[in-house]
Amino acid sequence: MTAWYDKAIFYHMYPLGMTGAPFANPYPVSDGTADGTRDVSSDSRMDELMQWIPYLESLHISAIYIGPLFESSTHGYDTRDFRLIDRRLGSNQDFAQVCQKLHEAGIRVVLDGVFNHVGRGFWAFRDVQQKRWDSPYKDWFRISFDGNSPYNDGFWYEGWEGHYELVKLNLQNPQVVDYLLDCVRFWVEEFSIDGLRLDVAYSLDREFMKRLRQFTQQLKPDFALIGEVLHGDYNQIVNDQMLHSCTNYECYKGLYSSCNTMNLFEITHSLLRQFGPEQWTLYKGKHLLSFVDNHDVTRAASILNNKNHLIPLYGMLFGMPGVPCIYYGSEWGCEATKTPGNDDSLRPCFDQPQWNELCDVISRMAKAHRENKALHSGDFKQLLLTNKQAIWERCCDGQRVLIAINIEDQEYVAHFNANAGRALDLISGQMHDFGGGSHLPPYSVAFWDTSVNG
Repeated sequence: MTAWYDKAIFYHMYPLGMTGAPFANPYPVSDGTADGTRDVSSDSRMDELMQWIPYLESLHISAIYIGPLFESSTHGYDTRDFRLIDRRLGSNQDFAQVCQKLHEAGIRVVLDGVFNHVGRGFWAFRDVQQKRWDSPYKDWFRISFDGNSPYNDGFWYEGWEGHYELVKLNLQNPQVVDYLLDCVRFWVEEFSIDGLRLDVAYSLDREFMKRLRQFTQQLKPDFALIGEVLHGDYNQIVNDQMLHSCTNYECYKGLYSSCNTMNLFEITHSLLRQFGPEQWTLYKGKHLLSFVDNHDVTRAASILNNKNHLIPLYGMLFGMPGVPCIYYGSEWGCEATKTPGNDDSLRPCFDQPQWNELCDVISRMAKAHRENKALHSGDFKQLLLTNKQAIWERCCDGQRVLIAINIEDQEYVAHFNANAGRALDLISGQMHDFGGGSHLPPYSVAFWDTSVNG
């Protein structure tokens, strides 16, 4: 049976940025006892998230991935308190209402699970700072009292990848694991969340991921676990014991690079390597999270040499195997370039969503992907390939959809064996006749359903 996340269209929000919250948290650190019922002062920015729901429905979004939400000192990934919604955004009750409204709109909720590290303001780490070796939490972290930290704490600790503002948790400590799992239980009970995106999943202890999978399946049988993975063999953590999916960074690079180099061989060969018809292909049957940009990389509209490639770029995203994920603002062509040491420009504030021609096309692609099994669960095969044109085939349960891409600035007439006379373009709603060659307009994409010969 197809799980909900296998056929989902994700929308990725970074709430601290998109609501214009101050970068530095002005509220004092909490004591780690938040339970969702405490009367705590907070800002109120959750209404701004609520206002996006009708827009998400128009885009045919079925799941939202919300970036870090819990109390932190700065960017959200330096967590202070896993049980308290960041007071720059609002209260626990405020977010529970957002989740309720999203669920009423048929939109699932996936949170950022930041389990590899915490911030220096995390209550257990502050206890170690105060009590040192007498702290009952000293083994929650990788600490040596024979050294010192760059912050002159009087002890050394492991920071994530050399970032000492991010204190690495000891996920081999059963007490830490039990605490984090109880936080996940709290999120499910308080907010009815549907899944987690695991930050830096490639760094997480694998036994911890196994425990998390077992625990969440007991809490909610259809709970989704999606890992952030940059490289390597995704099968190592995407399997029946650990995660359901992970980020497909290999194809992220192939998507924009194929457009910039005018070489569709790159992305097509990556997809054939991952999902092709041969038995040896790497990820056949797995639904990896696909994207053209996110909160950590340059926006698609800025990384493309030619902005006319935005429509075929998204056409490839929705036509390839995987679970498409749209990063807020990129669907209307928002620009931003990643700079060393500062991601603020990638995570801007918008008063309200915008709508343009690109949104129109993406909305139709998303609808087609949600409603057609061949697009969200079909196999993958190449039918035609040149440097500037590609036709892919997706088939599932008797449905057959051809994805036609043209990244050239002029029309291309494709002569190939379509094994059909006519087809319905799921994007335009127009019938397509394969007789005499298929005309692909400049910078175009088509989803031809050959099962409909009307």
